[in-house]
Amino acid sequence: MNLESPKVKLNKTQKEVFDFLADVKNFEKIMPESIEKFESLDENSFLFQLKGMPVLKLTLKEKTEASKIILGAKSEKLPFKLIADIQEVDGSTSELQLLFEGEFNAMMSMMIKSPIQKFIKSLSENLEKRFN
Repeated sequence: MNLESPKVKLNKTQKEVFDFLADVKNFEKIMPESIEKFESLDENSFLFQLKGMPVLKLTLKEKTEASKIILGAKSEKLPFKLIADIQEVDGSTSELQLLFEGEFNAMMSMMIKSPIQKFIKSLSENLEKRFN
């Protein structure tokens, strides 16, 4: 299952957005209002829970300087990645899109598609509010 957030234009440089997202503790600042729990586990991972959803643990898997951050599920039971794709627009603005990639059976995909789509849309909108 592959999902995409809308692209958002941010009034921050590509590097500023990258640095913000590379610090996983900052994800708490952009979580949706439906967040019930957020806990930083270490410098590279955190857990969170949205209303009606299980607790999810994410860990920083990969960074491509200034352009991409990949977070992955800490558990192999629900294998997925959350990818932040950051593009430079000009010297003072950038564009961000969040991508969700997961391997789920058809039943699980049907159940989680809508909540995950809302989640990544909310994250990108909250980033847009924060930086504009």
